[in-house]
Amino acid sequence: MIPRLETGRLILRGYKPEDFEPFAAFMADEDVMRYLSGAPMARNDAWRNLASLIGHWALRGYGMWAVERKSDGAFIGRIGLNNPEGWPGLEVGWTLGKPYWGQGYATEAARAALHYAFMTQPDERIISVIHPENRASQAVAARLGETKGPFHELVIGGKAYPTEIWSISRAEWAKLNP
Repeated sequence: MIPRLETGRLILRGYKPEDFEPFAAFMADEDVMRYLSGAPMARNDAWRNLASLIGHWALRGYGMWAVERKSDGAFIGRIGLNNPEGWPGLEVGWTLGKPYWGQGYATEAARAALHYAFMTQPDERIISVIHPENRASQAVAARLGETKGPFHELVIGGKAYPTEIWSISRAEWAKLNP
């Protein structure tokens, strides 16, 4: 049900049971979670989060892929499309484990996910919801051709999170990807 995408260095695929251990470790990392929830995620919460990622595919027909590095088969994170109930729009998002930061993987996989979104979904604009202090994610969004838009307070579980809405229109994307 989850389509497989490939880039030069990465495979975007469905989740496997063995992905849970590295996924839980990433979600328990304070640096990884700094701009997502502000706190490390407990193992049982990471399980529910992973189940939610898989369920998103069943409910929406798209979602976040498991990202695997071709060179060694390492599970390096989650990247893809997100649009849960109450979200401000169809999002391309990314979360990688800290050992995989700064190597261009987020941009490479997010570019493939963005292409998939515009080829399969009717949305005229794809967004990325980014914490105002997350400079690394802002740089990825800019490399994708997204521009910073309005401030948005995202409420999850009764807690408010400050975010900025970055976005790219279908027409802007088409100009960058003739």
